Amino acid sequence: MNDGAATSLDRLHDIVLPPDVSWWPLAPGGYVLLAMGLLLASALIHRAWRRRQANAYRRAALRELGSIEDAAAMAELLRRTALAIAPRPSIAGKTGAAWLDWLAAHGPEAMPDTVRSLLTDGVYGRTPPREELVALRRYAARWIARHRAPPAAHHSPAC
Repeated sequence: MNDGAATSLDRLHDIVLPPDVSWWPLAPGGYVLLAMGLLLASALIHRAWRRRQANAYRRAALRELGSIEDAAAMAELLRRTALAIAPRPSIAGKTGAAWLDWLAAHGPEAMPDTVRSLLTDGVYGRTPPREELVALRRYAARWIARHRAPPAAHHSPAC
């Protein structure tokens, strides 16, 4: 063989590939997906904003609860919070056991007996023990944070 002569394999070149396909501009389907994603994101942001606005009364009540030191003021705060979610006629007339039953029915948990007695008797002048006030504050905070609105209430929350 001829050592100095180029063989046919030596004259072969690599395959030239076309340039990579650019991702921009998008195909029509990409624009549709982008628009749907923007609509979904704006709907989720709007929903979160409305939920935050609807729960503003809860945040205000929890802030106020932090500065309250007596049972009567805590009872008043619970009633004002309930008035924010239910029509006034269904709340304003409730007193005594009917009011406590309504609170317990719309709360996240059962009402402890100490809280029940403190809300009926403790708001009338006697100074309750610190443990009872702590129990009432804890119950009030949980009730404000996690209560359920009455099912037939078409009342917009306002503080």
